[in-house]
Amino acid sequence: MITHIEGRLLEKNPTYAIIDCNGVGYYLNITVNTYSKIGSSEKCKLLAHVIVSQMDLSQTMYGFFDEDERSVFRHLISVSGVGASTARMVLSSLTPPEVQQAILTSNVAVFKNIKGIGEKTAQRIIIDLNGKINTEKPTPLKPFGTHNKTREEALMALLTLGFAKNASEKAVDRVLQLSPDVPVERLIKEALKNL
Repeated sequence: MITHIEGRLLEKNPTYAIIDCNGVGYYLNITVNTYSKIGSSEKCKLLAHVIVSQMDLSQTMYGFFDEDERSVFRHLISVSGVGASTARMVLSSLTPPEVQQAILTSNVAVFKNIKGIGEKTAQRIIIDLNGKINTEKPTPLKPFGTHNKTREEALMALLTLGFAKNASEKAVDRVLQLSPDVPVERLIKEALKNL
């Protein structure tokens, strides 16, 4: 079982990172939270979680900056009706402490605002995970890039997550009108609330 990947960061965007580890390039699906914490350092270490599809025996690797996020991801995918893509969407919209707070306060609306989660699934997350998730305080987000690059990266992330191009552009532009200097990870989170 692969527990982490450490090496040279070849490429990153809000939905994936590619890490060169001794000449082998690993493609890891990441969340916006992990993207915001990776930084611009060439050396990178991400904690890994590998999911093997029983249908075609393919493997998909997910990368996380810290154990809190990986733990929340693992808890989320243990809930019936929540797959890896939905868990990644949750952790791209909310930080691990925000997930914990929503569960502790039984805030169904927070989860219902995330694409792919209806009321029953939101209730199941809260019931199944109440008392199981323990996290630390969130790390403050850092500003990133220029306006155009930020917009492009946010749009690419939203399209990769499965949202329509027109709706994504409107949501991103609406956030940029209110906060022109918003970091890309915050731009994605705010845009997700409008989709």
